[in-house]
Amino acid sequence: METKKSDGFLERVFHLSKNHTDARTEIVAGITTFMTMAYILAVNPSVLSAAGMDSGAVFTATALASLVATLLMAGLANYPFVLAPGMGLNAYFAYTVVLNMGYTWEMALAAVFIEGLIFILLSLTSVREAIFNAIPMNLKHAVSVGIGLFIAFIGLQNAKVVVDGATLVTVYSFKGSLADGTFHTVGITVLLAVIGILITAVLVVKNVKGNILWGILATWVLGMICQAFGLYQPNPELGMLSVFPDFSSGFGVPSMAPTFFKLDFSRILSLDFLVVMFAFLFVDMFDTLGTLIGVASKADMLDKDGKLPQIRGALLSDAVGTSVGAIFGTSTTTTFVESAAGVAEGGRTGLTAVVAAVLFGLSLFLSPIFLAIPSFATAPALVVVGFLMMTSVTKIDFSDFTEAIPSYIAIIAMPFMYSISEGIAMGVISYVFINLVTGKAKEKKISTLMYVLAVLFVLKYILI
Repeated sequence: METKKSDGFLERVFHLSKNHTDARTEIVAGITTFMTMAYILAVNPSVLSAAGMDSGAVFTATALASLVATLLMAGLANYPFVLAPGMGLNAYFAYTVVLNMGYTWEMALAAVFIEGLIFILLSLTSVREAIFNAIPMNLKHAVSVGIGLFIAFIGLQNAKVVVDGATLVTVYSFKGSLADGTFHTVGITVLLAVIGILITAVLVVKNVKGNILWGILATWVLGMICQAFGLYQPNPELGMLSVFPDFSSGFGVPSMAPTFFKLDFSRILSLDFLVVMFAFLFVDMFDTLGTLIGVASKADMLDKDGKLPQIRGALLSDAVGTSVGAIFGTSTTTTFVESAAGVAEGGRTGLTAVVAAVLFGLSLFLSPIFLAIPSFATAPALVVVGFLMMTSVTKIDFSDFTEAIPSYIAIIAMPFMYSISEGIAMGVISYVFINLVTGKAKEKKISTLMYVLAVLFVLKYILI
C-alpha cells in the first residue's frame, strides 16, 4: 500500500507515465548521472584552490550549489538535467582571471554573481529562450552529435587512454609504461578503462537495465581488486589516488565560512571586470544552451518545431544556481553534459534530477566514498554515452549541403576546440554565411536573431 501511495505521489509531481518512464528508471538514471559527474566534487576544490581558495570550503560550496540548482531544475522545469560548477569555467576563473589577470578570487566571485543576475533577467525576458528557438533543427542535431564526440574525448582523456604527444594527441603507450615503471600506476588504469568500455558496451547491447551505472561500478570494483593485489599502486604525484574510500578524517562537513559571501565589487566599473564578466556570460550561456539542445534532442524532448517546452524554467534554474553558487563560494554553476548519461538510462523527468541532488547532499557527509570514484571508472560511461548521442547524426539532412556543412563544422569544432560553445559559434557563423552567399537565406527563412548571433560570434573572436 505504501508503495502505491508513493508511486501515486511521484506520478502527480513528475508526470512519469506521461513522459514514458517509471520511478525505478528515474532513480537509476539519477544515480548514473551523479556517478558520472561526482568527480567535480574532487576536481573543483583542486582547481579553485590554485586561486587561493580554501579547498574544504569549495568542496562544501560545490556540493550545495549543485544541490540547490539541480532541485530548481526539477521544480521549475521537471527535466532530468543536473547542474554543478562547470569544468572549463572553473579553470578560466582560477588560471586566467585570478592568476593571469591579477584579480582576487573575491572579485572573480563578484563577476560570477553579477553574470548570474544578468542571466536571471535574460531568462525572465525570454532572450535565452529565443536564442534556443532560433537555432535550426539540423544544427540542434549536430550539437547533440558534437557533444557526444566531446564527452567521449573527455572520457578517453580522463582515463589517460588519449594523452599528449608529438602529434598533439596520441594513444597511451603500454610499452612505454613498462619501460619507465609507470604501468602499475597509470598503465593498469588505462587497461581497466578499456575493459570498462567493453563491459559497458556488452551491457548496452544486452539491454541490461542500468547498464551504464553497472559499467561504472564494475570498473571501480575491478580497480579495487587490482589495488588489493598490488597490480594498481596509487601515486598522488601522478594524480593516481587510492580507489578505496578513505574514512580516516571521519564524516564531518567542511566549513564554508572561508568562502561564503566573500564577494568584492570594488572594481565592478573597470573595463577588465566587464570583459571578465562577459567571458563568463558567453561561455556559460552557450555551454548551457548547447547541453540543453544536445541532451533534449537525444531524449526526444523537443517538440515538432524544435522547441523545448519548459526551457524558461531550465534556464532560470541555471541562472539562479550561478548566483547562489557565487554566494556559497564557487565558480559558475551550469547544466552538465553528463546529464546525457542519465537520459541514456531512460531518465526523462525531474525525479532523475532530485535523485542526483539528494546524492550531492549526501556527499557532504559521505565525501570519502564519492571522492574515491576514479576517473577510469567513469570514463567508460562517457565514451558509451558519446556513442549514444552520436546516433543523432542520422537525423541531419545530408542531402542539403547548406544544412550539412555547417552541421559538420559544429560537430568537429566541439572536440577539436574542446568547447561546446565554440562548436555552436562555428556552426552559427558557417550556417548564416553559407546560406547568405549561396542565396538560400530567404528560402530557409533564417531568423534575424541568427544574423545577430553570427555577428556577435565574429566580434567575439576579433575583440576577445
